Amino acid sequence: MAHIALLHSVFGLRPAVLADAERLRAAGHRVVTPDLYGVPAAATVEEGFALLAKVSQDEVLRRGRAALAPLPPETVLAGYSMGAGVAGALLAERPAAAGLLLLHGTGADPATVRPGLPVQLHLADPDEYEPQAEIDDWERAMNAAGARLRVFRYPGPGHLFTDPDVPDHDADATALTWDRVEGFLAALPAG
Repeated sequence: MAHIALLHSVFGLRPAVLADAERLRAAGHRVVTPDLYGVPAAATVEEGFALLAKVSQDEVLRRGRAALAPLPPETVLAGYSMGAGVAGALLAERPAAAGLLLLHGTGADPATVRPGLPVQLHLADPDEYEPQAEIDDWERAMNAAGARLRVFRYPGPGHLFTDPDVPDHDADATALTWDRVEGFLAALPAG
């Protein structure tokens, strides 16, 4: 059983995030899903980027930090796309995190990764927001930092393929992603 902070994408706190949190709770994990915007979720990615601009990246990080404050140091940091970036940014302040789970986007400055940190990344292949050359550079740097990194690529679907409410959704890739996520979480030390 793990404590998990599940951080939403640029869309905001959507039903898919809440459903995924329930899936994880049903598997015995303790999950929080902070609302990093404090307003209803966006209907389109363009509206999501407008919300992010209005709220500001600094405020999103402050809200993420506040949501993590009462959680144990070994809480797994997890996020979708923008939320993966937030999880990675907050890792620098939470060096005892049991793991880093990145869905639809990279996160974490390799300089902040402790050797042995379990990290799992799930990306569409190709991904319009994650160019292959950048993924390759990030992967090399994470491995050099000593992360226990697994990268999974899913040919065919769009960027946010685990969200059933967006056109990117791919049911088969989503099922495989969650099977892999459950294995990743089961292998972490009990928290």
